[in-house]
Amino acid sequence: MDARLNLFANETAMKAFRNFNAAAATVASTGLPLATQELVKIRASQINGCGFCLDMHTKEAAHAGESALRLNLVAAWREATVFTDAERAALEVTEQGTRLADAGEGVTDEAWANAAKHFDEGQLTGLVILIALINAYNRVNVIVRQPAGDYQPGQFG
Repeated sequence: MDARLNLFANETAMKAFRNFNAAAATVASTGLPLATQELVKIRASQINGCGFCLDMHTKEAAHAGESALRLNLVAAWREATVFTDAERAALEVTEQGTRLADAGEGVTDEAWANAAKHFDEGQLTGLVILIALINAYNRVNVIVRQPAGDYQPGQFG
């Protein structure tokens, strides 16, 4: 399968991705745990059906030491006992923030308050930015039908 556009050889796409990546770099400075960041990226990518991002972020998470058990259970995080309360709160905000069209109110006050119990303002800001960015990446990749399966950890630096 070939992508509809070669984003990696497209000057406009690469300029946009540099800007996306600069925004993503700020998330790292917020103190939001790396494991939580990868779980958020994986869950949003599952919801959006982005194979390219799932390939990338499951491999990056495994490379960083995440267990296969936890990676395999992200889609069923509510029933799984392997996630912390903080991770569950982040995953709930991720789902609600990703499924905006499915619920008129977006992220509920209850989900936000639960996340605020576990994360400080900087980390919450990082979580919001991360959810927005992974959704943007998912949409780009799904629209162009970016193939999945060949990603190597660290491939993009």
